[in-house]
Amino acid sequence: MFSSKDAKAEPSDLKRIITFYVPNGIHMPAWTPQAEGADYQLPTILEPLGPIRDKLLVLTGLANTPARPDGPGDHAAGTAGFLTCRHVVKTEGANIKNGISMDQVAAAHLGQFTRIPSLQLGIDGGSSAGDCDSGYSCAYARNISWASETQPLPKAVNPQVVWDILFGGFDPKATAEEQARQQLYRTSVLDYVLEEANSLSGKLGTTDRRKLDEYMTGIGELEKKIQKTGSGPQCTPMDRPPGDLPYPEHVKMMLDLIALAVQCDATRVVSFMLGNAGSGRSYPFLLVNEGHHEISHHQNIPENFEKLTTIDRWEVEQFGYLLGKLQAIDEGNGLSALDTSAVFFSSEIEDGNAHRHTNLPVLVGGSLGGVFEPGRHVVYPDDTPLANLFISMLNGVGVPTTTFGDNGTGPLPNL
Repeated sequence: MFSSKDAKAEPSDLKRIITFYVPNGIHMPAWTPQAEGADYQLPTILEPLGPIRDKLLVLTGLANTPARPDGPGDHAAGTAGFLTCRHVVKTEGANIKNGISMDQVAAAHLGQFTRIPSLQLGIDGGSSAGDCDSGYSCAYARNISWASETQPLPKAVNPQVVWDILFGGFDPKATAEEQARQQLYRTSVLDYVLEEANSLSGKLGTTDRRKLDEYMTGIGELEKKIQKTGSGPQCTPMDRPPGDLPYPEHVKMMLDLIALAVQCDATRVVSFMLGNAGSGRSYPFLLVNEGHHEISHHQNIPENFEKLTTIDRWEVEQFGYLLGKLQAIDEGNGLSALDTSAVFFSSEIEDGNAHRHTNLPVLVGGSLGGVFEPGRHVVYPDDTPLANLFISMLNGVGVPTTTFGDNGTGPLPNL
């Protein structure tokens, strides 16, 4: 099932990082276990994770204080800093400034082993332009992966598009001649685009030229992917899925595609957004008809707590579904794809009413090939930097760093 260059790799060498974002915080009283260590009980929201409890770390006390906004705007600023641990520039214009996200630091190392350096996936799309939260750009609210301080990486939200990314439009029934012709056509199109872009460069101002340079970088990465595609994937793909699905089925399909990307070793870095910052989605299939963001401003009303618990539990069920899919992928030597991965789950804030960026809801599934010791609830001192967890994850995949973001001070202990 692995690509040809990795066919002889030991399972312990196949390490991956997957990140799973949920919007609007979590109802923490129904989330936080009472006991520490291995003997903790799963609270209401975490109960769906019972089948893979031994493959899970529940981490309490971590904070992402650099993600606090300047004034209002906790959702966008928190989402922007979700994987960067940076304090972003408050703007709704083109002068956005964030930092490189943890997944992209990992991709710079792990991407050399796969056809696709990283995947950015989600459910809700939308442009990165405009004001999405109290003067914060939509680029902050709708992206968690950042290639540079000024370059967010937009996510794919259509299952058909994701399928095409994974398999490059590869048709298992096509002849070798047809596959070669298709690859040559794509390369020709890229050559044309690059020629047009180069001719345009001399006519642009500084800001537009910078944006064009970022675009050209993306085209260059796409060219590398095409060159690596060869005659198609080394595993049998699922049928091309529908592009338009009801919300619950849409979520499941995207998670199936993440698991397939892992199984085919198409990529070892994936970021996933279950919704955009401050999502107002309602959940009629859960009998919750009000918008999530509205309910998250609960005002300590018990009825709102019940609705938030229902939504949060369902979100955790989706996380558990993904972990279960990874656990079912056998990588040999008694290891599953979950064992060789670190799957990070959290939100941009702790509580939707208080908009706190401390004591965040944090889960890590998997052991990253034995780097972590799951099956425990670990409590850290208040305001322990979330960035330190990211340092540990990066170290675990072979990136030798002791700093990250605005306040990372070193690896997180007791993992």
